[in-house]
Amino acid sequence: SFQYGYYWREADDLHAATQHFHGLNRLVTAIVGHSKGAGVVLLYASKYNDVKTVVNISGRYDLKAGIEERLGKNYMERIKEDGFIDVKRPGSSDYRVTLESLLDRLDTNMHGACLQIDTECRVLTVHGSSDTVISVEDAFQFAQILTNHTLHIIEGADHSYTNHQNELASVVVNFIK
Repeated sequence: SFQYGYYWREADDLHAATQHFHGLNRLVTAIVGHSKGAGVVLLYASKYNDVKTVVNISGRYDLKAGIEERLGKNYMERIKEDGFIDVKRPGSSDYRVTLESLLDRLDTNMHGACLQIDTECRVLTVHGSSDTVISVEDAFQFAQILTNHTLHIIEGADHSYTNHQNELASVVVNFIK
């Protein structure tokens, strides 16, 4: 199920998965993440040095941003009072944000983590120019700080790449090759 925070925990879970494949004599050559998963793969690359290609699709650079839009005004007071906020999303699964998960997200420093990514690790950032969930400006922030980085903006694409999935797939596959 979707968890609001716990980015580092998910990076560790991803590491366990890659180690499982290594144990089967399989080589993991790339990891790809979208939205929250994009942040997770970048954190993974900053902590572990065993995958040399990372794809960040619509990742958020500043994890303090976007919270009020998702949780509403006075979210901190509400979560401290009730202990959680339930988020209902039409057409998607609902989830609960706890104070612990919110604080975990607020304490996750993507900027600092990106500075720790090995220069041998190739990073691709793909972002839609019409993404209203995470601004395309986040992609430009990644481009400014990451070394060995390629930025690809898909014109007109929204957060889910609704009408641009073929272009997204092509960009990602060509980068991984």
